[in-house]
Amino acid sequence: MRILRLTDKSEEGLLRLRQTHDQQAYRVATRIVSDVQRRGDRAVEDWSRKLDGTDVSGAGLWISKKEMAAAKGRVDKQFLRAVEHSAKNVRKVAEQQLPRNWNLNVESGVSIRQLVRPLERIGCYIPGGRFALLSTLVMTAVPAQVAGVGHILAVCPRPNDALLAAAELLGVTEFARIGGAQAIAAMAYGTKKIASVEKICGPGNRFVTAAKQIVSADCAIDMPAGPTEAVVLANNGNSRWIAADLLAQAEHAPDAGSYLVTWSRAFAQKVQREVMEQLKELPKTNPAQSSIRGTGAILIAGSIEQACEFVNRFAPEHLSLPSDGEKLLGRIRSSGTIFLGPLSAQSFGDYASGSNHVLPTGGWARRRGGLSAADFVKCISVQKIAAAGLRSLSNDVGRLANAEGLLAHARGVEVRG
Repeated sequence: MRILRLTDKSEEGLLRLRQTHDQQAYRVATRIVSDVQRRGDRAVEDWSRKLDGTDVSGAGLWISKKEMAAAKGRVDKQFLRAVEHSAKNVRKVAEQQLPRNWNLNVESGVSIRQLVRPLERIGCYIPGGRFALLSTLVMTAVPAQVAGVGHILAVCPRPNDALLAAAELLGVTEFARIGGAQAIAAMAYGTKKIASVEKICGPGNRFVTAAKQIVSADCAIDMPAGPTEAVVLANNGNSRWIAADLLAQAEHAPDAGSYLVTWSRAFAQKVQREVMEQLKELPKTNPAQSSIRGTGAILIAGSIEQACEFVNRFAPEHLSLPSDGEKLLGRIRSSGTIFLGPLSAQSFGDYASGSNHVLPTGGWARRRGGLSAADFVKCISVQKIAAAGLRSLSNDVGRLANAEGLLAHARGVEVRG
């Protein structure tokens, strides 16, 4: 794991590294999405066979309730309790996040109401590369259920028993054995076998991310999902714990980014040694071996101010403040999620603390937060104008409409006067 001095040049390099437009992924995803739009189910079948080695023709597409129930019977009961614990906490947090109906009297004779209505049908993309990420099903399906979404479609190219058992436990009954850009296109545009959804959520590989961005003109998406990012901002603390957090996120993929930002060279070297020692304990095939030695870095800032400003510009997906947490927290403006204090391992957020692990990457944390129940509802405004409101607003509305040259707008009020 490299140690770098945090300079304008090194910062520019890190920011450029993750903002590179993946032209190859876009070309491939565009071809697949267009093919699914044109040929529907046949294209989904062909691409699934070619890319995932799966046969989803005929009955192979849908996972039956019987198959889910059988998978649930094969998994350990302690595992099921863990899923229930995770879902319970995610549900509690989602209930707090949900927007509420409200009614406001703006002025005499003018009232505005907000109605909160759920989306009718959403799609949950569950990554299925090395492992099927069952935790992503919890993080996407549970907030949607809290929001009141009536139809939840889950997709995964290689669902295992753990994922299917979790789906059965959560009551997700519509599950397709597909993945990649073809799954995104099928959910966005629909086929004869797969009904289209109103919103697609969940992370995926570079081709899935490209496909989500391509279809976003026609189907809502949660956010682009780039490589996982973890930043630890600290000048002291338990180096063993900090190293473990950096490695935890690094094992998501070879291009994951794990960074320690500090203003102490001695502490940087201490964490570096610990990271390399723990790396020896991981299999040589673990993606952390590549990401820690490749994209991973320890950045030494000249001051606490410089360190915090870099973090805000970087806007990491995961940020740990293991020491001086409250002091540093006040300086942070942008992050997908923050882990406060030495015991707050990032893995808690990935699985069971209740906070959602579908988070903005690639600097998107400067623009939005993580997935929440609010992502699955529409807030509809209802306005009612009574006689007193007509008298109060008419003249001003007329003046504003005339100033814009919209005479029919002005007349729409005048005829009521």
